[in-house]
Amino acid sequence: MTRQKFFAGNWKLWGTQAEAKALIAALATGIQGSKHRILVAPPYTALAAVKQAVKGGPILVGAQDCSALESGARTGEISVGMLKELGVDVIILGHSERRQFHNETDKLVNDKLKLALKHGFEVIYCNGETLAEREAGKASEVVIRQTKEALAGLSEADLGRLTIAYEPVWAIGTGKTATPKDANDIHQVIRKTIAELYTKKAADAIIIQYGGSVKPDNVKELMAMSDIDGALVGGASLKADSFLAICTFDK
Repeated sequence: MTRQKFFAGNWKLWGTQAEAKALIAALATGIQGSKHRILVAPPYTALAAVKQAVKGGPILVGAQDCSALESGARTGEISVGMLKELGVDVIILGHSERRQFHNETDKLVNDKLKLALKHGFEVIYCNGETLAEREAGKASEVVIRQTKEALAGLSEADLGRLTIAYEPVWAIGTGKTATPKDANDIHQVIRKTIAELYTKKAADAIIIQYGGSVKPDNVKELMAMSDIDGALVGGASLKADSFLAICTFDK
């Protein structure tokens, strides 16, 4: 089955409004004619500026997280309603940095995921093992558990608005990358898990990105694998030339 490639740039804790608009301007020209889906996820403070900058173009706008509550006493958090007002298209949930530094559990990620889908958003759901888990031979076990717990209570129809991003924690921001075969093997594990939870049709259709030090010099080899359908890109998405090289790898 042919699946459309999906490349998402996660800007993390980077980007003033001026910097964000300049980066979008540089991306907009080079991205024209791309047959792939392209997304950028700036920090909250730049979301409105980026949404305005991409208006009328093909670039989607993502948020890096959302609250599990629609409203309430949660100082510093951002609700799905606030993100909808800004015109956000996609919300990234379950990123390893949220799990590691903010103690997010699979249950909390599941709550957020269901809330985001309820309000009409697309979601990029992240999972992946730590170095210790991989060295212990538990990589498959970890992503199977994370996938099952994150998708609990979701219907097969919900999967139409869900992208999964496999991001081995040990490869994020370290310069280390899972070999294309290693990454593809875990993607196949995730796809098999979806087939067991839902149907083979759903498993064949779902987009599974790879995240973990994706760069222009390794993207072609990664994208050549049978079950890798794009990338969730961190550092390399902060410069137009490197992100464009990734998003247009097949030109």
